[in-house]
Amino acid sequence: MKFRILLRSFDNELMATASKQLRTTLVNTDCKVTGTIALPTRIKRFCVLRSPHIDKDSREHFEIRLYKRFLDLETNSPASLDLLLKTELPSGVFCSLKVIETIGKGKLEQEEEINV
Repeated sequence: MKFRILLRSFDNELMATASKQLRTTLVNTDCKVTGTIALPTRIKRFCVLRSPHIDKDSREHFEIRLYKRFLDLETNSPASLDLLLKTELPSGVFCSLKVIETIGKGKLEQEEEINV
């Protein structure tokens, strides 16, 4: 079966440690791991007035950055999936697991998503 692990975080360093930790855990098992691929960073910018009454020229700008990476995983053993689900990731990193395709049935449209 093929799986896609999607990692999301607001901190790029936490994302790097989590992806490295997952990759080293999965390489030690019998599954085939296809690289850590970085997706484009989503940036949300907010403009806030400093003064509540007057002086509209005085503003502050804030931004939130959302980093995303994914790993593709191909395995046949349920033991490697159990090991994957039991892996502790750093707090602040969100992980989701999607089934891409199964062995006997062919390509699926990412039918199932498991949030870890």
